Parts: sequence; structure tokens; C-alpha cells
Amino acid sequence: MLDDAPRPPALGPALTPEGSERVETLTAALCAADMLSAFGLNGPRRGVARRTLELLARVPARRLARQVATYDHVVGEAGLAAGGAWATERMARHLEVEGVRNVPWEGPVLLVANHPGLGDAVALFAATPRADLRVVAAERPFLEALPNTSRYLLTVSEASPGRLVVVRAAARYLRSGGAVLTFPGGRIEPDPAVLPGAVEALGRWSASVDLFARLVPGLAVVPAIVSGVISSNALRNPLIFLRRRKEDRE
Repeated sequence: MLDDAPRPPALGPALTPEGSERVETLTAALCAADMLSAFGLNGPRRGVARRTLELLARVPARRLARQVATYDHVVGEAGLAAGGAWATERMARHLEVEGVRNVPWEGPVLLVANHPGLGDAVALFAATPRADLRVVAAERPFLEALPNTSRYLLTVSEASPGRLVVVRAAARYLRSGGAVLTFPGGRIEPDPAVLPGAVEALGRWSASVDLFARLVPGLAVVPAIVSGVISSNALRNPLIFLRRRKEDRE
């Protein structure tokens, strides 16, 4: 649960001019890269059809982008846990996090978690009792537009050499006594609260946990499970049937 998370500000702070510019950057990224792709509407790359689709997506994308930019502002002002608590309180209703109470207050710890969606990350930020938390994350333009959050990230590129670089960086940080969060599944997984297959997905976790255990003496490995990221109401929304594949609907 999130009962011990730091209390976020009651209202989001006003965005600076830089923050407003970031909203525009995030809106464009959400419009083109995420929202249209989510609905399977990313076919036309230019022309009237593309501009029309982007215009339709702009209003909800801008609303979400403003929330995300404000979250990042809170991270810059008060830290990753406070930003996570702010976002979780506004973007989720029934999130649960299990396992973080086993995180030691000091010493090297690798927190390994399932990955049912973006909401799991902010929930873990809020619930983890370590101010020194760093997060292994894939390189994404969306994350690059969040400068405050990016300071806490160890980003992984798709290329194999890039993966080795981040493993070494994470191992060095752990050996210094730090805390690292990683998602060994490497992909979106079923939400245990509403979808089957969550237990089976654990069998596809990468062997990186074993590697870190060999590289970092005295490492504590703590599993965490996040559920309630996906709304059961959303899964009943007729719009999801625009996608044929089960994974795309989720």
C-alpha cells in the first residue's frame, strides 16, 4: 500500500515558462508517439489525415502532458518520492504496492518489480523508503522531456553495448550502497488485479538479477508487485476493440 508515502502538495504548482514549453514538447510526443499508436492510428505520417488525427488527439494529450510536467516539477522541488505520490494520487484509484516494506533503509538494494504500465513506476517511487533510489529505464523521448526525473534514471538503449554500460553503471551505484529499481520483464506485463497471466510473466524475467548479485557483495534483492494500474472499467470500454491483439487492447 501507499500509506507511508510522503504527502504530495495539495495542488500542483504553477508551471514556469520552461514548464509550459515542456508541456508543448510532451503534448507533441504524446500525440504522435503514444496516443495515436495506442489506438492503432499511426499509419499516415503526413498530409491532411495525419494533421486531423493529431488535432483530435491534442486536447487529451495536452491535459495529460500538463499533469506529467507538473509531476516533474514536483520531483525537482521535493524529490522522486514526492513526485510519485503527487502523480499516484491524481492518476490512479486502486493502486497497490506489495514488498517495499522489505527494502532496507541503507545499504545496496536491488528492487525488482513487475511492469503492468506507467503507473507502476510512480507508485514505486512513492512507496520506496529510499531517497537515493535510481531507476533503470529504456531510452524514450518522453522521459528525455522530464529533466528532473531523468536525473534519477539509468537509461538503457536498445543496442547491446548500451545495455552493458547501464549494467556497469547500476553495479557501481549499488556497490556504493545505493538503491536501484529495475523491471526484469523488460516489457509491459499483465496487471495482477484485472488480467490473467501475471504469475506466468514472472518466468520471463531476465537473468540480470543474478548478474547484479554476483557483481555486488552484500546486495539485498527485494521483489515488489504492483497491481491496480489498469482500470477494470477501461478494459470494458468499447474503444479498446479498435485493436485486435490482446496485448494492444491492454
